[in-house]
Formats: sequence, structure tokens, C-alpha cells
Amino acid sequence: MKLTFKTIHLKKRFPLRISRGLVTGSDNLFVGVTKNGVTGWGEMAPSSTLGNESAEDGQRLLEQFFNTGINQLSITEIYKKGREFNLPLCVLAALDIALWDQLAKTAKLPLYQLFGIPLPKVATSVTIGINPPEVVKERIPLLLEGTGVRFLKVKLGSKDGIEADKAMFSQVVESTKNYNVGLRVDANGGWDVDQSILMMKWLADLGTDYVEQPLVHGREEDLPFIFKNRPLPIFVDESCCFSTDIPRWANSVDGVNLKLMKCGGLTEALRIIATAKAFHLKTMIGCMGESSLSISAAAAITGLLDHVDLDSHLNLDPDPFSGAQLIDGVIMPTERYGHGAILKEEF
Repeated sequence: MKLTFKTIHLKKRFPLRISRGLVTGSDNLFVGVTKNGVTGWGEMAPSSTLGNESAEDGQRLLEQFFNTGINQLSITEIYKKGREFNLPLCVLAALDIALWDQLAKTAKLPLYQLFGIPLPKVATSVTIGINPPEVVKERIPLLLEGTGVRFLKVKLGSKDGIEADKAMFSQVVESTKNYNVGLRVDANGGWDVDQSILMMKWLADLGTDYVEQPLVHGREEDLPFIFKNRPLPIFVDESCCFSTDIPRWANSVDGVNLKLMKCGGLTEALRIIATAKAFHLKTMIGCMGESSLSISAAAAITGLLDHVDLDSHLNLDPDPFSGAQLIDGVIMPTERYGHGAILKEEF
């Protein structure tokens, strides 16, 4: 087995503001794994919340991990060893995705077929970050006009408080009234208990589908207070990284949002889905500043999921890869072997 690396700067078409700050782009690390002449590719989107902020550090850590002797191990064994090695999860995700891509290419199968998962039917959400109402008014037609997008995920949890959240969301409602789109909300842990209860009632009255991560990670003990008599389904994101987190919150949430960068790749993502279903929870998949490469890998498992939020590649200028496509609102895997993402010639 041989590793190769490539770093590409991903520039966002629209900067994304969430409760934790503003993101305009990132230097993502792309990892190639070659075995028996077949190369699979994975991606790391850097994240301070996941313990790795640079492509350089990601490459260094993967080289160190590779030198521990993983050549003859299975993908699940490599994932387990990577966790024991304390690889940052976004770094481990790049390696894990590349290994599954390599295996599917070797088997001459699209990745979704290797997993035995049907093609997805659930449409993706497209995200609009925290913005003043005048920006929302300009942005929404650009996101929705002629795109086939069926759902809009609205980031709330503004540092300026819930009145700013209400002003923004009211503009979203006004600006989307001529479009046939459902509205979802992600607070990214921006509210306390009282604000969550108040905002969920207000959002439910406006026809919102669900609310994601209303409480900050670390305050999960407060989930029962907002779960009781909830007017909206509650999903957790930052509060659930691994399948082992699910039993702790299963009685206080309606669903979990998994991300490949957050859980360390496809190996753990499949475990999260199975565990969530065992606890009768809804499932969702999101993304973290990734190109079409990682999105294509994620699309391979969306046929199992209740909600999809795979849109980061749609906000790149440009996307360096050609992969899963937005078709009638659905992020659809390609029929190429592996996850199907191919680096464009200009990169």
C-alpha cells in the first residue's frame, strides 16, 4: 500500500456564517491509497473542532500512522487502529474514504453497490448561513432559482440574539413564499434551554420541518427539558460523533446527524446509521466544507437516510472534482467505480 497527497484550496462562492464564526474557504487535503495498481481517493476538510486545522498537519499525521504498519490490515481494523492512534477524525476520514474507494474500484463496483445500498430518493437541503435580512433577500433567489432545490436549511443562533434570528428567518419565509421549498433550522448550539423552547414554538408555527443542535455541545443533560412537549423534531449534530454516543441521548432526541469528517469516515458512518435505527431514531447526513469527492462518498450511503444535507460542493467556486450530481433535488451517486469523483483537468 502506498499513500500520495494533494492539497487544494477550496473557495466558497458565498461565505458561510454560523454561530461559531465565518468561513470563506479552506485548504483541503486529498489522500490517495494505491494497492495492486488501483488508487482510491479520500478527502480531509480541516476543522479546529475536530482537532486538525491544516492540510500539512493532516499529511504529517497520516504518514506517521502509515509507518505503524497498517499494510495488511482490513479497513475496519485500520479505522480501529486510527482511533487508537488518536488521529483527528477528519484526517482518519480521508484515509477511510480512500480505502473504501480503492476497494470498490478493485471490485469494479460503484461504492453504493459495494455496500448493497439503494440509490437515494431523499432530496438534499441547501444551507443559508447567518445573514442580515437584506442579504437573505438577495441570496435566496440565487440558491433556488432554476436549481431544483427542495429544502432550505437556515443557520440560526446569531450572536446578536433571538430577535436577530427571528428577523432573518422571517425574511427567509417571505423570500421563499413563491418557491416550493421546505424549511429546516440548524442553531449550531446557539441557544440555551429557554431560547430553544421559545424558538421551537415560534418556528413550528411558521411550518419549519425540524431543528438541529439547539443546545451547545456539552449541555446534553438539558436535552430532556426541551424534548418534553417539543413542537418540532430535534436532531443532534455536534452532540453525536460516534455510534456509542447514541444510547446516551436516544430518549431525548428524535434523530442524529452524522458527518464523515466528524465520525472518521464511512466505516463509523454505517455503524451510526445501524445504531440509530436500532433505537428508532431518524437519521441525517451533513457535510463540512467538502468538495464533490467527499460528497460523492457520502452519497453512496444516503439511500439509507431520512434527511440529507450534502451541499458544500454546490457552494464552491470552483469545485475541483466532478462527482455526485444534483438531480431533481437529490444528490445522486455516479455509476463510475468507487465513489466516482474525478479530479478536473485544470487541477
